Amino acid sequence: MKYATAYDEKKMARALGVALPISMKKTVELCSFIRGKELPKAVSLLEGALAERIAIPFRRYAKGGTGHKPGMGPGRYPKKACLEVIKLLRQAQANAKNKGLDTTNLVVSSILAKKAAQAWHFGRQRGRRMKRCHVEVTVIESEKKAAQATQAPKKAEPNKGRVGKAKRPAAVAIADETKAKSTEIESETK
Repeated sequence: MKYATAYDEKKMARALGVALPISMKKTVELCSFIRGKELPKAVSLLEGALAERIAIPFRRYAKGGTGHKPGMGPGRYPKKACLEVIKLLRQAQANAKNKGLDTTNLVVSSILAKKAAQAWHFGRQRGRRMKRCHVEVTVIESEKKAAQATQAPKKAEPNKGRVGKAKRPAAVAIADETKAKSTEIESETK
């Protein structure tokens, strides 16, 4: 099977799961949730979904009574899909290590799910199909994180803030106004 994403052999590693026995719709939502995240963070998020601590937000396939979770909209805990995607992420990490990439700076640059051929369940009169899905994972070595580690931390500049009347507290400004009014009144009475 062909990969769908462009690939740079020197900076990237990838893994492919073919005809996995998981729902394509749930896997699409899961892929959009972890795309662009750092690899260790993505794995920990999926492990949290397995333990039902972190819900995966369902945005595209949310119709049909998907329950809302606290702090977000509709979401679920797709356990089977999480297990398969965690395996693929670890395979991609092992492939990156085998290539000589720095495995601490890996980011999930591309992850996508495609519909696979659906086999028939055996012995069913009504003709049930199995859920099958292809998943493709591409990880890239993050240049930003590596550059931040090599650079010295910048010294914080002092905050200059606003200057003039705007910086003064309201009570001081009111006191100045009352003094000005009282001097005006005194000058008028004289």
